[in-house]
Amino acid sequence: SLSTSGPFPFRVLPPFPWERAVSRAAVLLRVGAEPARERRLCTLEQEPCLDGWEYSRDVYRSTIVTEWNLVCDNDWKGPMSTSLFFVGVLLGSFISGQLSDKFGRKNVLFSTLAMQTIFSFVQIFSTSWEMFSVFFLLVGMGQISNYVAAFVLGTEILGKSIRLLFCTLGVCIFYAFGYMLLPLFAYFIRDWRLLLLALTLPGLLFIPLWWIIPESPRWLISRGRFQEAEDIIRKAAKINEVTAPDVIFDPSELQDLSSQGQQTYTILDLIRTRNILTITIMSVILWMIISVGYFGLSLDTPNLHGDVYVNCFLSAMIEVPAYIISWLLLRNLPRRYSMAAALFLGGCVLLFIQLVPSHIRALSILLVMLGKFGITSAFSMVYVYTAELYPTVVRNMGVGASSMASRLGSILSPYFAYLGAYDRFLPYILMGSLTVLSGILTLFLPESYGMPLPDTIEQMLLVKG
Repeated sequence: SLSTSGPFPFRVLPPFPWERAVSRAAVLLRVGAEPARERRLCTLEQEPCLDGWEYSRDVYRSTIVTEWNLVCDNDWKGPMSTSLFFVGVLLGSFISGQLSDKFGRKNVLFSTLAMQTIFSFVQIFSTSWEMFSVFFLLVGMGQISNYVAAFVLGTEILGKSIRLLFCTLGVCIFYAFGYMLLPLFAYFIRDWRLLLLALTLPGLLFIPLWWIIPESPRWLISRGRFQEAEDIIRKAAKINEVTAPDVIFDPSELQDLSSQGQQTYTILDLIRTRNILTITIMSVILWMIISVGYFGLSLDTPNLHGDVYVNCFLSAMIEVPAYIISWLLLRNLPRRYSMAAALFLGGCVLLFIQLVPSHIRALSILLVMLGKFGITSAFSMVYVYTAELYPTVVRNMGVGASSMASRLGSILSPYFAYLGAYDRFLPYILMGSLTVLSGILTLFLPESYGMPLPDTIEQMLLVKG
């Protein structure tokens, strides 16, 4: 396809380079043609591709583009499918916190796991792009909902030392492992329906976990269900071969918690007091900026020279050391300084890219990967930090609202990459500047390192300054 938009006419590849649409109605335009000739070309009548298209099968055997001819006038539908998935993720981030705080972490976790698996399976039998996209949106809602619910459940049910291990290495390292497995699956399974089936079937492995994973005792206590919470704690003590005390909950404390547990909390409680409002605003800004940096740098992966599968694998592999470093930092150093250091590293490295000579490509790639290393580390730590700042009664809503801001950042990130068409350094300057500013913002959050998790809004740590 040919484009004459902008100051210079230039050749534009089809939406997917491996899917070249061949048309009898092709129009040839010499690069560098005079503006007057360009204007005359725009007035010519064009006809559609009457004889259909033939697609290259060198890289992929079948995709949704080849399935429903998402080229030429329909080429906007390809990226729109991804946008609709992120819309589903955005909606899921918004409602998952409220549902989990109302109906319980375990119930929402397994309900949304079933939702993701069922709709992903139905997606395989899509007969149109519209049907595929609708179910893709629903899959996005289920995916982020069970991710947030599982994260909060692990945060509340595990001890302090194991909780940190779960939130960093447990969640993030296995996320990176799954990320690295994706290009491996895609390399051997080149048909999109079979690939989607292979990615859906592991969802069935979660069914037996219903009888293994307990509900959060902290959530049960916040709802006044003390006996159920005590039963879970005694069962855990028995499994761990620890002798539980005769009285787990002090009667006076139960009376206070009972009165608090009868309260109903909504999303408005995240802005009820000045302190929690300040923490909510700062968390939303922090998550959004980190998401812009993470996904903005991930969009650079296709621009690397080499095999697309190898590039995808390398993009995932760089996250493994980032998660390990974040775990070590969170284990031994205060949260604020650990996150700020990671953000300063990622932001400053991105700002230095503009100083690298254009002929030293390897150094530019190295700096980009180092920038992703820093931002990925911060992305891992911000989950732990946010979960520790919010009290039990609204913790899932707080993490969900922050995750919703992160989804907004992921939607904005392609536009940051698009600015590279005007200046190849502009995306890095913007992402680097925002990342450094977010590092400064982090220094004003309260420090939760070594502090007990708050259960009520009144127990929350105060913002610095």
